[in-house]
Amino acid sequence: MKIIHVVRQFSPSVGGLEDSVLSLAFEQRAMGIDAQVITLNTVFNREGVLPPRESIRGIPVSRVPWCGSTRYPLAPSVIAHIGGADLIHVHAIDFFFDFFALTKFLIRKPLVVSTHGGFFHSGAYAKLKKLWFATLTRASIRAYAKVVACSQNDADIFADVAKGRLITIENGINQSKFSDAASKTPVRTLISFGRFSPHKRLDRLFDLLAALKKQNPEWRLIVAGRPAEQSVSDLEKIAERAGVQDAVKFVAEPSDEELRDALSAASWFASFSDHEGFGLAAVEAMSAGLVPVLSGIAPFRRLVGKTGAGLLLEENDMAGLAAKIETCQRDTEAMVVGRSSAIAGARNYDWKDVARRYVNIYNEVLHIPMISSERVS
Repeated sequence: MKIIHVVRQFSPSVGGLEDSVLSLAFEQRAMGIDAQVITLNTVFNREGVLPPRESIRGIPVSRVPWCGSTRYPLAPSVIAHIGGADLIHVHAIDFFFDFFALTKFLIRKPLVVSTHGGFFHSGAYAKLKKLWFATLTRASIRAYAKVVACSQNDADIFADVAKGRLITIENGINQSKFSDAASKTPVRTLISFGRFSPHKRLDRLFDLLAALKKQNPEWRLIVAGRPAEQSVSDLEKIAERAGVQDAVKFVAEPSDEELRDALSAASWFASFSDHEGFGLAAVEAMSAGLVPVLSGIAPFRRLVGKTGAGLLLEENDMAGLAAKIETCQRDTEAMVVGRSSAIAGARNYDWKDVARRYVNIYNEVLHIPMISSERVS
């Protein structure tokens, strides 16, 4: 079975979407599926053109040129790279999603799409997005045999436009990448990692740090990730305005090894994002043994409710949240329990199981019997 995964950004780009497709394709190839990736030939906000073909962790990757905006990059030449595919798996609701729907009568291949949060990651252009979703997205989605919501939040969003074809498969994580990496002894250090974008609300991290330092001046913060709409310089200025710049360390574009080293210096993970389809970074942090401190958005509430690990920001009460964190930090037994609960909670999200569930969807679409074993021919 040959599956083509189509995604706008892929390794060496770093982010939740990229990591999800990489892990899914990797596990599927381990199962015997010929999983390949087609993506754009540049990393957004980075100079240079990437090679047209490459193998990443054993996954064949083809890259295509594009033009237009990073919000909706146009890459019609993708159609020349899908020969021999049994099924095309599109990731995210963007140009590729609409283009394959429009050209389905030409390519004559079944289509599956994973939502990855849709395009509601921020409140920008909210009215236009709702109109686009209710019209073009609703029309395009009819071309897809299955619509896979990557979270319950996505399932709620797509329930009306994908009736009869919607299934929920929450993303997994690489269980070994950051396993047990957090500090073995409780330390007054938080870490946040991910893309530097306004909807991630990194400014709130500095507000929390300021509140924590009123509780105890030893508190520190590590901010790691890939500069995007915001740069390290932008964030340094925000930290300075909050009066905590001397207690913040920035780690730009870390490798997995560098990020693992940074996790080893922390006991807490913080994210106050305004929107997450799933919350991949939070689950990866939990696998390391970091206690999550999260905004009250629905995916994070479900994560804390499902795993029993972590704290939520309620009613924007940073002082109250800081007091809870400091109280927990002073209780060594509570920190040991919090660390072990985070690791145990992260085990609910395993890419091997996720990959198997996706292959069963492919088999259903292609009218092949379902699988129960780990290898598929």
